[in-house]
Amino acid sequence: MNKDQIKGKFKEITGSIKEATGKVIHNKNLEEKGTQEKNLGEAQSDMGKLKDELKK
Repeated sequence: MNKDQIKGKFKEITGSIKEATGKVIHNKNLEEKGTQEKNLGEAQSDMGKLKDELKK
């Protein structure tokens, strides 16, 4: 696991938390920011996986 995968997973987790919090408190802005951050985290994690595969 490389640093892109770790940072990506962290962004996914924090994004999910923000998204869920936004849903609970009915804050659409927070929910949307959480969704965006989660998606960026997934992309960064996937990029890290790709880098690992290319090194092999």
